[in-house]
Amino acid sequence: MATTKRDYYEVLGIEKAADAEEIKRAYRRLAMKYHPDRNPGDADAEAKFKEAAEAYEVLSDESKKQRYDQFGHEGLRSQGGPATHDFSRMNAEDIFSMFNDIFGGGGGRAGGRGQRARGPARGYDLETEVVLTLEEAFTGAEKDVEFTRLDTCQKCTGTGAKPGSKPVTCTTCKGQGRVIQTGLGGMFRMEAPCPTCGGRGKVVKDFCDACRGKGRVPTSRKLAVHIPPGIADGQAVRVRGEGEPPAMEESPSGEGVRGDLHVVVRVRRNEIFQRDGDHLILEMPISFTKAALGADLDVPTIDGKRATLKLPKGTQFGTIFRLAGQGMPSVRSGQRGDMLVVAKVEIPKKLSPAQEKLLRDFAVSENETVMPESQGFWKKIKDVLS
Repeated sequence: MATTKRDYYEVLGIEKAADAEEIKRAYRRLAMKYHPDRNPGDADAEAKFKEAAEAYEVLSDESKKQRYDQFGHEGLRSQGGPATHDFSRMNAEDIFSMFNDIFGGGGGRAGGRGQRARGPARGYDLETEVVLTLEEAFTGAEKDVEFTRLDTCQKCTGTGAKPGSKPVTCTTCKGQGRVIQTGLGGMFRMEAPCPTCGGRGKVVKDFCDACRGKGRVPTSRKLAVHIPPGIADGQAVRVRGEGEPPAMEESPSGEGVRGDLHVVVRVRRNEIFQRDGDHLILEMPISFTKAALGADLDVPTIDGKRATLKLPKGTQFGTIFRLAGQGMPSVRSGQRGDMLVVAKVEIPKKLSPAQEKLLRDFAVSENETVMPESQGFWKKIKDVLS
């Protein structure tokens, strides 16, 4: 019986309209959360890690994504896509290395296993969030962020071995750190890190009691991060070198560089302004007399000052006025966008007798028929129709 697969968008926790960057960020978050390094011996985490890898492998490929959007999993089966493969049989680290573009240069490891010649091993990137008001996004801000990362164990200096003890040669790989693996019934052979020693060539018999042989321990960290003016909801600030050091299996020698920290910005909804790129939208309530006769309006701006809007006579509901340079600054250039003021003409719900008389006289001058003052009108209508 075929196994029912979850929807790939559901797996990554994104909407169908998500762009490539959102897809990449969602996968990176799940890969970091469920990676075997962080969940040793957790079969459920490994299954979710593989499921996320499969979803990303499809949704990050435009042609596969189009087939999947149109025909679902069946469309991929007919094309020999991931739906025809059994990801559950793949080694989790092999799946991870398939997508090292997510973690190399954009987050995580620079290059997968078997690619050490490209440069020193690189640790994982991390991701955290910070919340801003729209005003803080306008001016820029310094924000404290707190997060937890895995740091090199100080007690064993990252070896995982109890101080004073020595690792012994791995019997699986005979100290080479690499083994030959076969797949698809022996149709292909590939070299991979030894699953016993993790590529180190040696195994620890007496574990460090501080890190329990992992070589790294969770550490709380607090940083002050500069958020540039104009940053938008969902954009991220990269803090270089504040990620994790390479794991032991990635760098048996203990050498390598830390990953980065990605601080994703969330901007709270503003009660006055709506944002559209670098532009701001303000729905401005206007009395119907000002709309009819024209007026000079004081308009609030995001910087706390006031701008003057000359409202012409006969302004209609929904008319849009542009105040140049009163929007948000561009993160790249610093140049400010515009503010779009939408006229929301308000009709009074209650009128004084004097106001009502004035309006009735005005209606007469326009030869307009309006609701009569006397409720006897309906009796007159009934008499006419009878």
